[in-house]
Amino acid sequence: MIKTAIIGLGKMGISHCAILGANSNVELVAVCDASNFVIDGFKKYSKYECFKDYKKMIDQMNLDAIIIASPTKFHEEMVSYALDHNLHIFCEKPFSLDYRNGRLLAEKAQKLKRINQVGFHNRFLGTFIEAKKILKLNPLGEIYHFLAESYGPVVLKEKGGTWRSERSEGGGCLFDYASHTIDLVNFLIAKPIKVAGTQLKHIFSKGVEDAVYSSLITQSGVSGQLSVNWSDDTYRKMSTQLTILGKKGKIIVDATELKIYLNEDNKSLGLSKGWTINYITNLAESVDFYLRGEEYSAQLDYFIQCIKTGNLNNKSSFENATETDEVIQLLLEDNIK
Repeated sequence: MIKTAIIGLGKMGISHCAILGANSNVELVAVCDASNFVIDGFKKYSKYECFKDYKKMIDQMNLDAIIIASPTKFHEEMVSYALDHNLHIFCEKPFSLDYRNGRLLAEKAQKLKRINQVGFHNRFLGTFIEAKKILKLNPLGEIYHFLAESYGPVVLKEKGGTWRSERSEGGGCLFDYASHTIDLVNFLIAKPIKVAGTQLKHIFSKGVEDAVYSSLITQSGVSGQLSVNWSDDTYRKMSTQLTILGKKGKIIVDATELKIYLNEDNKSLGLSKGWTINYITNLAESVDFYLRGEEYSAQLDYFIQCIKTGNLNNKSSFENATETDEVIQLLLEDNIK
């Protein structure tokens, strides 16, 4: 059994708590949160040891692994402390508000040979996984452009701020929302190395942006557009889509379906000229415990399996997440110009 604890009992922390509590390979022994209200509730209704100080929890509980789901500004110090105690770490995204510190933590985890993962759950969705498999076989020919989009109803009116609305705490739409979209570009296409024309738009928030628009270019010269807006009430929840254009066709992929258009038959893939559509119902891998979406369970199951097998080649590692944070830094710097 892998002895585990959770820091941060907001929406994601409680979700992780439910998923890990149902995992037969995990002994979830402790939780930590700064809120008296939350901790009092867990003391009353759960079997877990409850802490308000994460350092005391790590010092006292003899853990194997830890889940960090705190506000982003605390990630660096918590990850570092956990690594100092030789723990395997799953950390929520975004990984770091400063990519340079993220890079140091990634190197530290690698040196200690600790399993490390960041919660970019789209990497565990069947549609995006299938798109990556298909792209490796190059049915589109030379890829020349992409459109990466995310929209959702997070901030829909001017109101008092939360930790999400402070650049130094949550990072705004760029860190908290667009990071998912950028990470998918890195995962499916390549890491952008140049950005231009970046616009960080304030719609309702004052301390941070609510929308991000920019042009991106990868090492090989593939161009793309980034369009992200968390103040769009035409969506019920976050919707992320990538459109990838090649000389022989295009792919449009989101959380529910994968659409492929080819201008000629592709015998190796068994695809005919024209449109082919595959749905998440055909592509999702089964999980033992379903909560909010199979990807949330799949990512934690993968983390636990990596610990069991000693697989250090994590497909959503600190290193991967730092590459996403590096692109975010490019966007920040370009917006200032």
